[in-house]
Amino acid sequence: MLTIPTHVVPGALPEKLHSIAAMGFEAIDLSLTDVAQFDGTLVELASLIAEVGLKIASLGPLASDATASLIAAKVDMAGVLGAGLLIVEVDTHVPNDLPDLKGVRLALRPTRTVEAEVVSFVAAQANPLIGLALNSFDVLGDGSRPARLRELDGARVFHVALWDGPVHPMLPGQGTLNLGGLARVLARSGYVGPWSVGATPEGPDTVRNAYRSLVTVLSDAAQTEPLLREVPPDLPAKVPAKGIEFIEFAVDAVGADELETVLVSMAFRCERQHRSKQVALWRQGAVNIVINRDGAGHAAQTVMEHGPCVCDMGLRVQNASETVARAKALGSQNFSQSVGLGELNIPAVRGVGGSVIHFIDEQSDLHRVWDIEFEPVSRTKSTPPAGLRRIDHVAQTMRYDEMQSWLLYYLTTFEMTKSPIVNVADPSGIVRSQAIETPEGTVRLNLNGAAGSDTLAGSFVSGRPGAGVQHIAFQTDDIFETSDRLQVAGFDRLPIPQNYYADTQASFGLSDAVTADLRRHDILYDEDEHGAYFQLYGQSLFDGFFFEIVQRKGRYAGYGARNAPIRLAAQSQSRTKTQEGAV
Repeated sequence: MLTIPTHVVPGALPEKLHSIAAMGFEAIDLSLTDVAQFDGTLVELASLIAEVGLKIASLGPLASDATASLIAAKVDMAGVLGAGLLIVEVDTHVPNDLPDLKGVRLALRPTRTVEAEVVSFVAAQANPLIGLALNSFDVLGDGSRPARLRELDGARVFHVALWDGPVHPMLPGQGTLNLGGLARVLARSGYVGPWSVGATPEGPDTVRNAYRSLVTVLSDAAQTEPLLREVPPDLPAKVPAKGIEFIEFAVDAVGADELETVLVSMAFRCERQHRSKQVALWRQGAVNIVINRDGAGHAAQTVMEHGPCVCDMGLRVQNASETVARAKALGSQNFSQSVGLGELNIPAVRGVGGSVIHFIDEQSDLHRVWDIEFEPVSRTKSTPPAGLRRIDHVAQTMRYDEMQSWLLYYLTTFEMTKSPIVNVADPSGIVRSQAIETPEGTVRLNLNGAAGSDTLAGSFVSGRPGAGVQHIAFQTDDIFETSDRLQVAGFDRLPIPQNYYADTQASFGLSDAVTADLRRHDILYDEDEHGAYFQLYGQSLFDGFFFEIVQRKGRYAGYGARNAPIRLAAQSQSRTKTQEGAV
């Protein structure tokens, strides 16, 4: 049984119950505060909960200093509500005097410091109504491993709350605790009770994020533990994303001219035109850039609301329909719009904040979309490529309080892993950045959370709901050769402060010749024990969007975090000069 505490869900209690039931939870952990705030009798409250199809998994928790008389009163309350379980927290010592439980089970939830004492106390009780409630944040937060609980009698465990950590409580998957291991250990011990999600209030996405995270951690654990397979709902396995098929820009006429000018300066070619819409395909290597200036549909709506920007991203996946099925089962909204004659109905969902992600596979005609819906354009001259091979990564910028929602969206839908959060110094504040990627590195995403509107990232998302793609990085095998070709094509690069290069040379022991090449091309450099990384940035367009060209040497897997403050300062200075020139 999957359950969620009512106190973390925003809104009045009736609204909470409907959103919890609609999301797929089977039960609630009913907080005493919600009971106290309900304007009606306990019988009416029990009826309201039952009417929406929910059960009460637990009532409480009562604080550790609860007296026997208070516990007795809440036992009576639980009985009237039909809640078969009352939770009491234990911070220092086991309650000395427990009242008559009248058929209601009592679960003692210990902190880590008194866990052994409480476990021993429960094991010594002849009364089968006395048991344990476990909170994974307390159980594992001090670095303990789940295996230490393998001798626990699962029949005496009445309630389990899965919180991530270890520094502060988080949703499952947001931290580093081994929640899957804990679930497997408890299932093998005989635990068959409710699984509650540890959640903190996160606004309107609280219930969806909580459901995604709880179902995912239990589904992942069930892959290797058959005893858990009946707990989470049946849903397709996590999806392997094989690459980024396309990036689509929604533009007006002015935005189209600006973007096309930049693409030409990067040696992209307009290769195909949609058969019935004002949509063009620009290509170089394995990179597909779609420019949509059609006057109808999602792209037109996006331009009207946000101006020219990235409106859609297409991912190559193993099975497009299963990808959508999993995403929808985890709370994502389906996306569809009218499909014209001869067009493909490409599966898609809305991401966090209303963005759109389409899915392309090779099991149908989806991978032939460029041949089916587009026709070649006639060229007057051949444009030599600049060596851009593929999309290295895409950076999405969002408000910091939405960052965890995006993280959960990707980690629960796709086979992806996350890197630790990095604080990046912007000239006007701090931006928090977290990278996620597929196991093979074919899809890399940088999630950048802006805490305030003064930073460049903050100004980019100001007035914009959800997240926006703020930059796209293309990969090359020889960044200096690519830079030479871009110079010929008229690429407007971001100037890098000259003092950066002396510091970089000293930091990595670079030769004078290599340092001179970096300086001449305005290329940033980083290295670690696995390899080296080169970065070349273009000037911003569309009020903050920009392109990047990168080269990876060896097994370097990072994103040049040491260079981010330099890039941000250079962009800030460039923006100031542009604003001054416009005055």
